[in-house]
Amino acid sequence: MTSPRLDATAAARTRPGALLLAATGALFILYPATRPWDDESTVAGAVAAMGSTAWVASHLFAMVGFILLPLGLLALRRAVDGTAGERPATAALLTGWIGAGLVLPYYGAEDFGLHALAREAADGQRFDLLTAVETVRFSPAAASTFVIGLLALGVGAVLAAVAVWRSARLTRHSGIPFALGFALFLPQFFTPAAVRITHGLLIGIGSAWLAWELWRADNR
Repeated sequence: MTSPRLDATAAARTRPGALLLAATGALFILYPATRPWDDESTVAGAVAAMGSTAWVASHLFAMVGFILLPLGLLALRRAVDGTAGERPATAALLTGWIGAGLVLPYYGAEDFGLHALAREAADGQRFDLLTAVETVRFSPAAASTFVIGLLALGVGAVLAAVAVWRSARLTRHSGIPFALGFALFLPQFFTPAAVRITHGLLIGIGSAWLAWELWRADNR
């Protein structure tokens, strides 16, 4: 069956979003790959990891990735306009934007807040660093918005895969790795470093494949 083809105007609006989606994937590869993996259950490990420049850079990669992700979903929404994938793509865009908005404050606290606390501890300040870290990470409001945000991103990614499948404009299976990557974002926090780095690669591959499909959609 021949897939509907994008017109030139739609393609011009979709291709920049495809590039942003590919950049999103690259940033989520860099996030766990550059993150320090010292033992954060000890004061020395927490100071070494959270007090480092690599800690700030790696979490910044993730934050920028979360900002770019909805722009990639916007491109997907445009690419499937007028197809059966339009509705789930719209839902994916909305849930993705909400999820990214809820997740970003938590990442800011992880990045800048914990980094500042670790630097203070490294300078010999008298306070319990591990207790402060637990308070930042697991306070009810922070943890709740973080979990809800990640769940929303997972739902948005699955809806994006549904939109791709139904559109008849993009390769049907091209949204599945992308959906799996973001659906597994919350569980991967409870796995070893090697698994988390592999998870970053999954998001990178899924984002790159979907970006490629968006880029070439007007030629189908």
